[in-house]
Amino acid sequence: MTRRSVELIESADVVLHDRLIPRDALAGATGELRYVGKDPDGASVPQEETIALLVELGSAGRSVVRLKGGDPFVFGRGGEEAQALAGAGVPFEVVPGVTAGIAAAAYAGIPVTHRDTASAVAFITGHEDPDKPETALDWEALARFPGTLVFYMG
Repeated sequence: MTRRSVELIESADVVLHDRLIPRDALAGATGELRYVGKDPDGASVPQEETIALLVELGSAGRSVVRLKGGDPFVFGRGGEEAQALAGAGVPFEVVPGVTAGIAAAAYAGIPVTHRDTASAVAFITGHEDPDKPETALDWEALARFPGTLVFYMG
């Protein structure tokens, strides 16, 4: 976690957190903790409810942290949440984390780019929106991609 994220968690009135957030990441929170995660086998909070809660609490002047694992703008729905807050006129700050697609590989000693072997990297979702009329992914083109493919939520 970044220092900025720790500072914000410690001072927030409310921390809305996902399922994959480790308990120790929430240890410094002094405000209310609210689970808004998605659990494929259990309790889940629909994204629309999470967005409505962010707008409601932010509009009421509460200091809110929306804590997500990794980078909220890499398959984390952070873009949807930021768009809703901006549309409602609620000021917000984005504190990016380190995306798992880079962190996990680096931790294992595997570079996602290397000037001798991989000049590009692509991040691909393993679970597109089921309501999309058709996939946006061109699997044949991805098979020819001249770099590293990182699959999320596969």
